[in-house]
Amino acid sequence: MPVLPGAEPYRHEGGEVGVLLCHGFTGSPQSLRPWAEYLAERGLTVALPLLPGHGTRWEDMQLTGWQDWYAEVDRELRALRERCARVFVFGLSMGGALTLRLAAKHGDAVSGIVVVNPANKVHGLSAHALPVARHFVRTTKGVTSDIKKDGVVEVGYDRVPLHAAHALRNFFRIVDGELPQVTQPMLLLHSPEDHVVPPADSARILSRVSSTDVTEILLEQSYHVATLDNDAERIFEESYAFIGRLAPGVGKDAADVGQVSQQEGTATGG
Repeated sequence: MPVLPGAEPYRHEGGEVGVLLCHGFTGSPQSLRPWAEYLAERGLTVALPLLPGHGTRWEDMQLTGWQDWYAEVDRELRALRERCARVFVFGLSMGGALTLRLAAKHGDAVSGIVVVNPANKVHGLSAHALPVARHFVRTTKGVTSDIKKDGVVEVGYDRVPLHAAHALRNFFRIVDGELPQVTQPMLLLHSPEDHVVPPADSARILSRVSSTDVTEILLEQSYHVATLDNDAERIFEESYAFIGRLAPGVGKDAADVGQVSQQEGTATGG
């Protein structure tokens, strides 16, 4: 099945510090592509995979579940660990939940995490009906393109397959139980006005993780897909500064980082 224009995965070979980016439910790498390119331009190694069942048509998503989505980012993280000395994981929405589980499972292999409007629960009365309703109703309306900025569209599905929504609900429950295992430095950015994921999800995540190095930033000018919205540049800058604080040699200007990356590549024969 052909991938939707703009939804292709993205990778960039950079220096010894790597970043894995995880996109959201029914979305695609397009929602994080500007962020990935911003990091790549500053000398980082970047991986932005397309999750199974995403980026084509919603019918393909019917055949996948959370195990498939998590396995993909887990594989990408392991590949980055072989290539890089330090690896960070970033995620949007469900990608934030994937990020949190990677942090819980991989421990020190993840140097830090950045989550934007991270999802923790399927909300509403309909969530309780999912186990039964999914056998009678195939889809419900989509959740993409919750963006305040005029003229910006998210590449994703206009329908949500209920089988996948049920899998997502189960995944959130698992991740919620694992949050106390998250100990890494964390930057959490969220929009007070979000029509997909309420601020309560961020509050719960902040209350349950065991991380002691935690920064919370409000994105006042953006809705859910903040990485394509008015606060996008702030997300990019804050996340890059976060890496720079935790990984020596990163966080300077682009020229310095490129020079550091070249030196590291020479030293390691990479």
